[in-house]
Amino acid sequence: MINAIVLIHADAHRIPETAQAVADLPGVSTVYSCAGDIDLIAVVKVRDHEQIAEVVTGGINKVDGVVKTATHIAFQSYSSADVEAGFSIGE
Repeated sequence: MINAIVLIHADAHRIPETAQAVADLPGVSTVYSCAGDIDLIAVVKVRDHEQIAEVVTGGINKVDGVVKTATHIAFQSYSSADVEAGFSIGE
């Protein structure tokens, strides 16, 4: 499974509708509305790299209200449970 984080700049007057439209796209697992420089963050989960292009270029970028995107592909995931387990080896 390939995970990508898509940072989305959206039309300020259409953020809720844009977020829902992005969330409804196949391959998008979660959309977060946030404060700061980015309006929305979408988490994309797909089987191969070609599908990232389909979801982002063919889907997210075509949603009304999306102004600009930046896509970041995740290589490794970490959680507090993973870190704690690594330090408890041999205890």
